[in-house]
Amino acid sequence: MNLSEIQELIKFVSRSGVTEVEIEQKDFKITIKSEGKKSKKEEQTIVLQQAPVATPAQIAAAQAQPVAAAPAPVAAAPAPAAEKPAAPAEDDSKLITIKSPMIGTFYRAPGPGKDNFVNVGDTIKSGDVVCIIEAMKLFNEIESEVSGKIVKVLVDDATPVEYDQPLFLVEPA
Repeated sequence: MNLSEIQELIKFVSRSGVTEVEIEQKDFKITIKSEGKKSKKEEQTIVLQQAPVATPAQIAAAQAQPVAAAPAPVAAAPAPAAEKPAAPAEDDSKLITIKSPMIGTFYRAPGPGKDNFVNVGDTIKSGDVVCIIEAMKLFNEIESEVSGKIVKVLVDDATPVEYDQPLFLVEPA
């Protein structure tokens, strides 16, 4: 949630007469409380808590510590796993991300038992339907805005998605 969205939420709370609004997402929590009409400065109390986000250096340090303390068989397993994400991270700069335009439930196929709209390796063009997002009992077809090849599907079928959440990685044509 960016600053302008928070400001709009504050304006909404002050206009609507709601006494308290609380929003919690995976990386932050915001609570806006309206305490009546005491004075304009005391009208609202905002509490913003941001979850700690690990930096790549902290992640690397955390991975290095268990490897040093663990016996040889356990240390061998994390090493290849740590190397695999490093290689695609460099390639991600060339890829385009198709993001969710809304909150809802992500579906890869038009119905149960039917073929997926797209799979890894499929070539798509602008306007092709890549998935469906169900929101408030409505099934919304999500069309690609780019042409290229699907490199990775980032969301599992029938799982909830947030607004602007990455769904697919596409190698542009």
